[in-house]
Amino acid sequence: MKAEFIKQKGGWRDVADCANVTIHKDAGTNEPSSRWKRRMALAEHSPIRQLIFDFRWTELPSWVSVHFVRHKIGIEHWVRSQRSDRTGVDRTKLPQDNPVEHRIEVNAQAMIAISRKRLCACASPETTQAWKAVLETIKESQPELYAACVPDCVYRGWCFEYKSCGWFRTEAFAKRLAEYRAGINETPAAT
Repeated sequence: MKAEFIKQKGGWRDVADCANVTIHKDAGTNEPSSRWKRRMALAEHSPIRQLIFDFRWTELPSWVSVHFVRHKIGIEHWVRSQRSDRTGVDRTKLPQDNPVEHRIEVNAQAMIAISRKRLCACASPETTQAWKAVLETIKESQPELYAACVPDCVYRGWCFEYKSCGWFRTEAFAKRLAEYRAGINETPAAT
């Protein structure tokens, strides 16, 4: 399985311009600061939906693809057909781990929401690995968004899974939660 970044639509300047509309300000000209981007990502204000990304997985097991197709808000999916009339292979004979190509177009807010479920230790390891591969493709270019993509227990500060893995009771969790929350209660810098 391999994840590939294809392209980005919209940028942080677009996010800032839309945010300015909501607070009765004119569009700006400067690139927003890293601190402002981080606060916007963590607050998940609607303008972050201006950041849209295209990704593609190749050789993704079909059953893992199904896990991602369950996400519907802020994401579109295109999965290579396994129809017998298109492939020449009897679909009923294909195993669940038959590899597929799966392309997505996803906005920043949906990436945060998907991360909450797919980075959880209760998610299948293969699905977590596939999602981490997507996140790694934006780690350098979008560090503020990358940092906002955390498992649900970090996002909420506690685990609400029916069968918790127990990580939220560890020192490692406390450290990760503190890193996630660092600086969020400070007065935000201007765009």
